[in-house]
Amino acid sequence: MDIIETIKEQIANNTVLLYMKGSPNAPQCGFSSKAAQAVMACGEKFAYVDILQNPEIRANLPKYANWPTFPQLWVGGELVGGSDIMTEMFENGELQALIKNAVQKADA
Repeated sequence: MDIIETIKEQIANNTVLLYMKGSPNAPQCGFSSKAAQAVMACGEKFAYVDILQNPEIRANLPKYANWPTFPQLWVGGELVGGSDIMTEMFENGELQALIKNAVQKADA
């Protein structure tokens, strides 16, 4: 399967998806750590892809997303952004609402 198709499938099949370096419990960079903590604090289940274990995704996702850096958070099929955006949204309550609404919509 083409790597872009794989990426599209991952995004379509996971309501909340975090592309990051490492895993939520063992992040491999500070930005991924901050991002994973923010998403975990929202209290909903989410999927993640360790881009260090998936070099093809690491190479191609920035082109597909038109977003050059990692981590990347996708909610409801839409790119939310990177670590700074996630942290800011979490601090003002937007991230919790966005994720909760997307999960409720997906479960409906």
